Amino acid sequence: MEVHLTPNQEALIRQDVSTGRFATADEAVQEAIMLLEERERQRVKARISGRKSLAQLFAGSPFKGLDMEFPREKDPLRIVEL
Repeated sequence: MEVHLTPNQEALIRQDVSTGRFATADEAVQEAIMLLEERERQRVKARISGRKSLAQLFAGSPFKGLDMEFPREKDPLRIVEL
C-alpha cells in the first residue's frame, strides 16, 4: 500500500515520532490510517441512519392522497417463437 502525505502531514508525523509519541513513522501512519477509516465508517453510518425507507419516502410524498392515475398504452401483441 502506498500513502501520499502532504508536507504538513509529514511534518506532524515527524514531530510525533521525535516527541516519542510513536516509535516509528510507520506506526504513526498506521494509526492515522485507522483513524481515517473509523471517521469514514462513522460518516457512512450517519448517512445511512438518516435515510428513510422506501415506505417512509412514499408516505411523506406530497402526492399522497391525490388519487392520481397514469394511463398506460397497452403493449402490442408480440409473436414469440418457441
